[in-house]
Amino acid sequence: MLVLGIVRGYGRAHGYRIGNDLLSWGADEWANVKWGSIYHALRALTDGGFLVDHNDVPGRTEYELTERGEAEYLKLLRDALRRPQPRPDFLGAALAMLPSLPRDEAITLLRQRLEALETQRDKARAQIDALVEPPHVGELFGLWESQAAGGAEWTRGLIERLEAGAYPMAGEPRSPGTPGSWESLRFPPYPPRDE
Repeated sequence: MLVLGIVRGYGRAHGYRIGNDLLSWGADEWANVKWGSIYHALRALTDGGFLVDHNDVPGRTEYELTERGEAEYLKLLRDALRRPQPRPDFLGAALAMLPSLPRDEAITLLRQRLEALETQRDKARAQIDALVEPPHVGELFGLWESQAAGGAEWTRGLIERLEAGAYPMAGEPRSPGTPGSWESLRFPPYPPRDE
């Protein structure tokens, strides 16, 4: 999703630009992105018909989304927003690409996420209440309840911010959500990390 989203954002992008953006967002930490995995993803996405490559400049391949790539990108983005996953990189990728969606659609998907998280929270609470043996397993259910409750609280806050007009979304002035609109964006460097 991240590679497709960045190519989509720029309209056409080469591997170094994609990697530079991802690493500036710290994706090497939260999505395990490495330079080699970016180039592998570009080859696989091109072979799969999601991207088309252009070799207009000798020694530099640029990639562009196909219709199939656009459909796959939007499917992945929508699924990552609506379905809570145990791995945080899915949601992280969706948040990085959030402006690709119109505001109303993003809010609808996040409401579906909120409902799923509240269901997970309630299920974990019921498991705690029903647990007889072994008692220490209640800690596992308590962890799940706490994670779902925290996720639900955060999701509620994001919905409220979007409803209040935070962030330019697809179709709105200054939105980075339109394909090919990223030329003017300047991503700040990711905060320094302790090595």
